[in-house]
Amino acid sequence: MSTTKTIKSALISVFSKDGLEPIVRKLHEQNVTFYSTGGTEEFIKNLGIPVVPVEDITSFPEILGGRVKTLHPKIFGGILNRQNNATDVQQMQEFDIPQIDLVIVDLYPFEKTVASGASEADIIEKIDIGGISLIRAAAKNFNDTVIVPSVNEYGLFLEMISEGNGATTLEQRRLLATKAFHTSSHYDAAIFNYFNTDETILKVSETNCQVLRYGENPHQKGFFFGDFDAIFTKLHGKELSYNNLLDVDAAVNLILEFKNDAPTFAILKHNNACGISTRNSMKEAYLDALAGDPTSAFGGVLIANGKIDVATANEINSLFCEVVIAPSFDEEAVTILQEKKNRIILTINNVPLPNRQVRTCLNGILVQDRNNITDNKEGLKNVTITTPTNQEIEDLIFASKICKNTKSNTIVLAKNGQLIAAGTGQTSRVDALRQAIEKANSFNFDLNGAVMASDAFFPFPDCVEIAKNAGITAVIQPGGSIKDELSINYCNENKVAMVFTGTRHFKH
Repeated sequence: MSTTKTIKSALISVFSKDGLEPIVRKLHEQNVTFYSTGGTEEFIKNLGIPVVPVEDITSFPEILGGRVKTLHPKIFGGILNRQNNATDVQQMQEFDIPQIDLVIVDLYPFEKTVASGASEADIIEKIDIGGISLIRAAAKNFNDTVIVPSVNEYGLFLEMISEGNGATTLEQRRLLATKAFHTSSHYDAAIFNYFNTDETILKVSETNCQVLRYGENPHQKGFFFGDFDAIFTKLHGKELSYNNLLDVDAAVNLILEFKNDAPTFAILKHNNACGISTRNSMKEAYLDALAGDPTSAFGGVLIANGKIDVATANEINSLFCEVVIAPSFDEEAVTILQEKKNRIILTINNVPLPNRQVRTCLNGILVQDRNNITDNKEGLKNVTITTPTNQEIEDLIFASKICKNTKSNTIVLAKNGQLIAAGTGQTSRVDALRQAIEKANSFNFDLNGAVMASDAFFPFPDCVEIAKNAGITAVIQPGGSIKDELSINYCNENKVAMVFTGTRHFKH
């Protein structure tokens, strides 16, 4: 028995009519009978094409202000009947139920209505009942019925019927059924998330997917699920890789800490800052960020908290880098940066990031609130006899912002608004400090008068002792160890200023 089915009748009830006309005309060429309701019925009539109102089938009018239109056994029987089932065939004849071979639906725009800030009453009215029921019914019966579940599939369906002269294969119907259940499950998830207030329940549904060249390594598949274009406008360059995206995410989170500060430029590699500086001009900020670690900057991701001008672009252009990000660029700056054909240039839009972070863990997922606390001057607690100078306070806050966005265990050393060095991702905080000191010395930085930031407390005074001997004069840390006094006493004995923030900033 052939699994190819020729469409002879269609029920169409859609919100969006964009792209619907060529489908209707193509089906009309195949002598398809149309059934419809409301605005869609009027749309088809206006094309000069005959259409049968659903009321003529059900002998029941549209009621409750349009809330009930298609919910009727004569409609769902026409969709759900199994054409190779004798009982179904007999009942179709007994109850005078017309065969419906095709259902085209486009649901009320629930998510767009929520995003518009509409009233709850308006939002509730955009919860589609009949449409979602039609989608599920037709998709369930894909052996016999074709479902086009949204405006997004109009083009695909038009191609199918154009190539098949109004007929579809079982494979095509199954594909459309898969898309239908994707549409319905995403719609239901959006409605649930609108109502849900229970943080212990998580439903995530994302319709945007970008297939990446590969994952973290060439032998791994990679995908990005999300609306990248909502956050960025891509001006130039190749497609972003999995690793590019991770670095871009780290860069965006870091630069947000400096959103309202003087010109600040950061360079990141493997999700950590290898250079960052705040200066009076973006060019100066870039050059001093680069000076922090010109070796690691090669192939890095660059990001600025303000416009990248021509002078800055000329300096950047001499560095091999994967990505350059800024809120805006001078037109000529873009032209300069485009000289490297693969260099990715992105403008970042003012779009808030999600308030919750999700990652896989074992056979499940971990969810946590975003770390939205940024240490500030008002929240600092002086715990030593020696108090930090105004410049040291500025540097302590600067270093703390970097520390918050660096992989633990981490120690950050900074001086005069510049990252001197960081120890990143170490199993020991002492090792992180020693790594940072060694790195600073390798680039000939003078650590005398520099400050130190730690992502967590010091259980012993070893770190403050090592820092003091290297020239560090001020320290910022969360505090909270039962042995805080050991570090405080050492600082008091050696005239080192130390402040507590009360907030740990682990990052794993």
